[in-house]
Amino acid sequence: MNSITRWLKVGGVSAVVLFVGIQGVATVSIPHAQSATEAAKPAACAAPEHRQFDFWLGDWDAFDFDNPATQVARTRVDLILDGCVLLENYEGADGHKGQSFSVYDASRKVWHQSWVTNRGEVLVIEGKFEAGEMVLSGIDHAKAGQPMVRGEWKPMTGGVRETAVTSTDGGKTWQPWFDLVFRPHKP
Repeated sequence: MNSITRWLKVGGVSAVVLFVGIQGVATVSIPHAQSATEAAKPAACAAPEHRQFDFWLGDWDAFDFDNPATQVARTRVDLILDGCVLLENYEGADGHKGQSFSVYDASRKVWHQSWVTNRGEVLVIEGKFEAGEMVLSGIDHAKAGQPMVRGEWKPMTGGVRETAVTSTDGGKTWQPWFDLVFRPHKP
């Protein structure tokens, strides 16, 4: 059987045409070409709101704010899914491990974070970037009384500070939950 390969131009797209044998069987391979509509389409997460939480990206050692000499966790925050999602990998010194996914929901104009752990915990919090910090809140369904929780992340010199508080009275009063400082990881 003989085969003949020819270049063919179809609708402005170059293609390789392979003619095989006497029966005249032909296969056409046309590479994916980006249409004008696709080329003009901006990236899905290109708006400035999608970059508001980027200050948290990095490889971090986490310390208790009141005890800055003792490392309590190692955290890595990466940008995934074409720059649309922040993935947090948390490993506490006490064996507590978790991952969170943070994404700006442009349809509702809110930030959303889903947090899961190796202890079967799930926490869903939402909020906004305001006054230079990310503020996310929700209900902790895993805790007795289902308290409200609020986390605040803000950039600081040499790192990021995350403060969390809880409320059992519908947000009238708040009690400290944890206060962490993330500093660049030192191998």
